[in-house]
Amino acid sequence: MRYEILGDDMQMVVLSLDPGQAMMAEAGSMMYMTDSIEMETRLRGQKKDEGLLGGLASGFSRALSGQSFFVTTYTANRAPGTVAFTPPYPGKVMMLNLRETGPMVCQRNSFLCSELDVEINVAFTKRFGAGLFGGEGFILEKLSGDGSVFIHSAGMVVSLDLEYGQSLRVDTGCLVAMTESVDYDIEMVKGIKSIFFGGEGMFLARLQGPGKVYLQSLPFSRMADRIIQASHLSAGGGRVEQSTGVAGIGADLLGGLFSGE
Repeated sequence: MRYEILGDDMQMVVLSLDPGQAMMAEAGSMMYMTDSIEMETRLRGQKKDEGLLGGLASGFSRALSGQSFFVTTYTANRAPGTVAFTPPYPGKVMMLNLRETGPMVCQRNSFLCSELDVEINVAFTKRFGAGLFGGEGFILEKLSGDGSVFIHSAGMVVSLDLEYGQSLRVDTGCLVAMTESVDYDIEMVKGIKSIFFGGEGMFLARLQGPGKVYLQSLPFSRMADRIIQASHLSAGGGRVEQSTGVAGIGADLLGGLFSGE
């Protein structure tokens, strides 16, 4: 398999397959494919000769980890072929070679496509606090096996190597992936002013090495919040844009409640 990642801020991956080679991808991520590529959609873990119930447990596992019940396989049967995949929102596409990195723990919904030897399972956070307040919940994705996998993030990606005992505090939504050896926990932001006015919320993720971590500059949840906020401003007829200060915002919120907005 040969691949090429195209684009800058809205990337895609183009895969060139030799006869007999196959890839699996998240349902709905395919952009284009050549005539020699055969496409088949099935439950994750379902064997080719099994019925619909085959692989049902794996399908539930994928649903818990934020992915679709189904995956689609793309096989170059008669001749070499090309297939391209795109993520669902702007950002970067990364290739992880699990033969070199070992198992990787990723944020939910980050899987794009991979070789068939890659397994996608649920990875529960080790601590109650990390699952409850860590931004990604109790469930993450664990990618393992002997193959290459492509994941996607929002914004640009920064990779950092943590030495043994070295720790890093990050925004809970900025974590994309980490090696299985990295310890993941959360800690409360110190100071009342920082909690209410710092803009980072009450908790930060604490990552402790050894291992490698990948961080994204623009979590999709942050971008979605800005879009929702902008839509509310537009629906309010520009009333909020003209208000300044805490008192003005409070007055606008009260006005919105009594006006039924």
